Amino acid sequence: MFKKVLIANRGEIALRVIRTCKEMGIKTVAVYSTADAESLHVKFADEAVCIGPAASSESYLKMSNIIAAAEITNADAIHPGYGFLSENAKFSKICEEHQIKFIGASEDMINRMGDKANAKATMIAAGVPVVPGSEGVIETFEDCIKVAKETGYPVMLKASAGGGGKGMRAVWKEEDLQNAWESARAESKAAFGNDDMYMEKLIEEPRHIEIQIVGDSTGKACHLSERDCSIQRRHQKLTEEVPSPFMTTALRKKMGEAAVKAAEYIKYEGAGTVEFLVDKHRNFYFMEMNTRIQVEHPITEQVIDFDLIREQILVAAGVPISGKNYLPQLHSIECRINAEDPFNDFRPSPGKITTLHAPGGHGVRLDTHVYAGYSIPPNYDSMIAKLITTAQTREEAINKMKRALDEFVIEGIKTTIPFHRQLMDHPDYRAGNYTTKFMEDFVIEKQIEE
Repeated sequence: MFKKVLIANRGEIALRVIRTCKEMGIKTVAVYSTADAESLHVKFADEAVCIGPAASSESYLKMSNIIAAAEITNADAIHPGYGFLSENAKFSKICEEHQIKFIGASEDMINRMGDKANAKATMIAAGVPVVPGSEGVIETFEDCIKVAKETGYPVMLKASAGGGGKGMRAVWKEEDLQNAWESARAESKAAFGNDDMYMEKLIEEPRHIEIQIVGDSTGKACHLSERDCSIQRRHQKLTEEVPSPFMTTALRKKMGEAAVKAAEYIKYEGAGTVEFLVDKHRNFYFMEMNTRIQVEHPITEQVIDFDLIREQILVAAGVPISGKNYLPQLHSIECRINAEDPFNDFRPSPGKITTLHAPGGHGVRLDTHVYAGYSIPPNYDSMIAKLITTAQTREEAINKMKRALDEFVIEGIKTTIPFHRQLMDHPDYRAGNYTTKFMEDFVIEKQIEE
């Protein structure tokens, strides 16, 4: 087992990893930028190393600084969390070259699954259902026209190196195709330095349902059931739940088997997520694979009483998995609390937290790195907390979330708490009738702003 793990991340996920490491008797090293010196993850780690100024490119994305921090503290493993370098094949390789275990996917796994066009081709070979569309990257606009006709409108253009909704365009008719092609490529080039595009059939009324998987060094994989991530704004998830209200026993079995087949086909090692689009007829299609831990992993942990970070560390240390598939025993919901103003187009709201009262009680979990007096820097993702409620039924979990949101007081900045309060009362949400298009018609009522 590892003696010391460096957490190459910040905020609540860094603190989350530190907690599990301590429970396992493993020493921890926090890294931080100058903007994060007062974050709780820095305070609770056994050691902390400043790796650069506020800009991510000079700190959390600066591989040489992170490797140097690991070497001077004698860390024998690095946990990348999510975001930043968690799915960076080069960083995984550099860790290996420095004899530091990367608690994540190998260079080969990330390369195979990180590029969406390559991932799709791999899944076709594995026998996993994929969305109809192009076979790999589309080379020219003439090819684009041809593939769109063969696939049938509506279609979705996607950046091969994409993420976060960038480089994506829905096209409903041929006369709109050229403008979509050019704008998507330009956006992808600016965001990722790569303008390769591929095309898929646009799935109407889709649900975004992902399957949590874990694979070990023997090539064995298992699944830990699904998460429904369909409530999204601009392709960014706002809330997630497990089990999905759209799920059936038969569908869970099929999707779980497909996810395990995908993981075992590529001999995947570590925790990962196989993401699917599910249409209104419950046909499901592979969308992408995330070769890291997900933001929403706590809800899976809650419904099966399982520590996914611990499992990541064990697998990285060569411990084989049990091979057992897990099914949800409870219902759990996560609300992502962001430092944003939901009454002003979710504009970021960094600044000093003057008051913070955390909710509590049975079935309430709060993952956060902030506190009263903490100043949220403007340099990073705006998520400052994850509020999770767990209960016997979905209705109870929603009602518990409503109560917890009412208890959750953050002053000095704007947060998305008022939005989540309204979401919990929305009749379609309460009925489980929602798709990835839900937020397009959601209207935030101004009168409840505090």
